[in-house]
Order: sequence, then C-alpha cells, then structure tokens
Amino acid sequence: MNLPALTIRSLRTTALAVPMKRPLGTSAQMVRTAPLLLVDLETEQDVTGRTYLYCYLPVAASLIARALEESLAVIKGDAVEPQRIGAKLWRHFCLAGASGVVGMALAAVDTVCWDALATAAGKPLCRFLGGVPSAIPAYNSNGLGLMSPEAAADDAEALLEGGFRAVKLRLGHAEFADDLAAVRAVRKRLPGGVELMADYNQALSVEEALERGRSLDQEGLTWIEEPIRHDDYAGCARLAQELATSIQIGENFAGPQAMAAALAANAADYMMLDLFRIGGVTGWREAAALAFRPGMRLSSHLVPELSVHLLAVTPTRHWLEYVDWATPILAEPLPVINGTLTPPDRPGTGIRWDDTAVARYRVG
Repeated sequence: MNLPALTIRSLRTTALAVPMKRPLGTSAQMVRTAPLLLVDLETEQDVTGRTYLYCYLPVAASLIARALEESLAVIKGDAVEPQRIGAKLWRHFCLAGASGVVGMALAAVDTVCWDALATAAGKPLCRFLGGVPSAIPAYNSNGLGLMSPEAAADDAEALLEGGFRAVKLRLGHAEFADDLAAVRAVRKRLPGGVELMADYNQALSVEEALERGRSLDQEGLTWIEEPIRHDDYAGCARLAQELATSIQIGENFAGPQAMAAALAANAADYMMLDLFRIGGVTGWREAAALAFRPGMRLSSHLVPELSVHLLAVTPTRHWLEYVDWATPILAEPLPVINGTLTPPDRPGTGIRWDDTAVARYRVG
C-alpha cells in the first residue's frame, strides 16, 4: 500500500463526560455518563487524524491521555507509518507493559494514523483499506440493562426505532428467575424476526453458566455473551460445546495474539473485536485474518462510527454493536437506516467534532 507522506507534529487529547440517554446497568456497574477521550493527531502537512475512545472509567481517560503524551515524545517528527510507529511504541513501553490503558493508547495512535492517511488520500477509511462502503446490520445496544421485566420490555420496544432488527439485553441478576423473566418479557414484546442477544458481562462461574445456559437454550437467544471470565478459554470452550445457544466472546482480547489463543481453544461460536483492545486498525486487520475460517463470524464492540469501516472490510462480518454515546459531540453523526449503518462517503473515518458540544462536556 502506498502511504501519503505525512509527518507527526502533535497529539491532542480532550476528556469528556457525556450524559447517556439511557443509563446502562450491568452485572459489573451502573453507567449514566460516558467517559470519552478525544484524540487528534496533527501533522506537519495540516492533515488531522481523529478518533475517540470509550474509557469505561474517568480515571482511565486520564491515564490513557498521559500514555499518549509519552507516546508523542517518542514519535514526534516521525512519518505516519502505522506499523513502524506501532513497533517503535511497543518497544518503548514493553518493559512497563504495553497492554491495559497503555495498549488502548497505542491503539488510539494507530487509529488516528490510519484516519490521517485515508484523509490525506481523500478516501473513506474502508476504501483506503481496499473495501467498499456497505450497509452493515446493527443491533441496538443502548439501555436494556438490569431492570424489571416490564421496564426491560418497554426499553426493548423503544430500541426498535430506526428499524433495528436486533437488540441486546444485559443479564446477571442474583437469582436466575429474574434473568429468565427479563428474557421472556422482552421476547414477548419484540416482533417476530427481531433477534435478541444477552450479555452477562463475566458475572458467572462455569457451573452457574452451564445451569443458566441450559435453561436459556429454550429462549431463542442469538448468543450469550461473556457469561464467565473473558480469559477462561477452557471454560468458554466447555460452554460452547455443551450449550445449544451460541457463545460470544472477544471484546476483551488484548491484541490478535489473545484471539489466536481463543481460536486455538475453540473458546466460542462467535467473536467480537474492540478496536482499542485489539490493537487499533492494524490489530483489527490481523485479527480478522486469523478469524477467516468456516463458521466463525466477527462482530464489533462499541465505537460504531469507526467499527463500521472495519466491518466493511471484514469478510466474516456479523453484527455492528450500535451505541449513541458519542452522538452528542459529533458534527455529523451516522444515520441509522433500516437498522443498518454505512460508512460515510467522507475522507478518513468521517469523524468531526461539534466544538460547542465538546466545550460543554469537557472535564479537567
């Protein structure tokens, strides 16, 4: 691939706290405000690469920003060549550990580099990577947290706006009867043909997951996501073998090598990639190549405005996870059309900030 000639001048970060339209209650925590970190790569050629990260906790945003400051000191003045920059930064951080928040920072550098290159080339990122903009089926992952069955049914019905044909429900109540009641209430309210995914957010032991999963096998779920510890590949493989419902894991893969280990263990029926845990655009492409095998389907995790480009170049693509958490701070949010999202016909990822909203939600 011929890369446009760009030189790194600066990296700028902006931490935001954006209120969520639908608070999200999971088995791990209740989230009402999205902690986002905006990253702008500025080049000597006045081309800017942009991305945002969902940081889970406000403290993580500050730690990632600090790691990005350190990264700039290492790569300022370098050519925008993602693989070479990635290798240089990995070498710099390897003794301290290039995973966790540092890994997310390195993935952000990789992503803004690719966005800048595609922008300089005047092509949408998916075209720059050799694909074409395609309408990607999305499931609505806003809301539908741990709540009463009736509230969950109301939430699920509202999430069909925009033509969505799939939604995701969080499970992990202390008593399985409450999980089952929520699933049945939501399923009863959804029209025929609408798919329902369930996410346990690593709440269960293997034995608990087997017991609950056997009962949920009768409920028509598209998948059960992360029922146990995400890195217990042997346990996940047992669930995938013994349960009729598909098992989904992957959002916590720390780089393509983690995915390779999970694939070797036959740890799941389906897998999903998180752009900033898998290693940015470069890591995603490597992981997608590993997963190019019969029966394996790849979905995305969060950041739909970026993930839509990468799914468009993923041969085994499955579902795009849609959340609207960044919508308030985007100048041109992606429209949902008949339950699908399509990469915009703008250079790079097409992401641009709404400066007024950014100023409103800025923290620190």
